[in-house]
Amino acid sequence: MSKTTLLYCFLGGALVGATAAVLFAPEKGSDLRRKIKETLQKKGILCTESEIDSLVAQLTADIDE
Repeated sequence: MSKTTLLYCFLGGALVGATAAVLFAPEKGSDLRRKIKETLQKKGILCTESEIDSLVAQLTADIDE
């Protein structure tokens, strides 16, 4: 395999990896909390922003255990 072909393979792999990383990256925390709040409101559960933050903190603690 020539050096040029190897370079193109490496660059192609890097491009595919970067694209996959952007597509599968988690959302920002504020966006995720907003979506959680909207979903709960659709189910008829009213909650404040601080209650969502508390819920996220509890879930994070449970996951870490």
